[in-house]
Amino acid sequence: MDAPKTTNSGDLQFLLSRRYPVTLHPAEEGGYVAEVEDLPGCLAQGETIEEVAAAIDECRVAWIEAALADGLKIPPPKTGAAYSGRFLLRLPKSLHRRLAEHARQDGVSLNTETATLLAASLEARDQQHPMKALVGVLLDAGADRNHTTPYV
Repeated sequence: MDAPKTTNSGDLQFLLSRRYPVTLHPAEEGGYVAEVEDLPGCLAQGETIEEVAAAIDECRVAWIEAALADGLKIPPPKTGAAYSGRFLLRLPKSLHRRLAEHARQDGVSLNTETATLLAASLEARDQQHPMKALVGVLLDAGADRNHTTPYV
């Protein structure tokens, strides 16, 4: 029988300080469900955003501690380093033409025009979901209070 894998407190503190993205969903029965997708099964529910923010933080800590105790590998948070910045996009010829015309009018490349429009669209979409920003603020406040690094 193998001995359980151990870690020192420095390793634990490092793992707990990682910033994991949190996804927030409205629950069908009311309240909210928060999920740390990088940590399978790490879910929490609360009636208010404050409750679910506190609950997901407790769940994340418990998940990491349990994984360490069981000798399991703890996945790192997904970061921008996993993306090359390149992808192939197929679109209708009419849209391609419109984008190219706009790029010419703006005096930029088609790539720059498309990236700018995508970024603006995502920003507008994020502004329609202020709950994401509020959860980030709440988790940052909780992290300051607990002297840990937030994970949003």
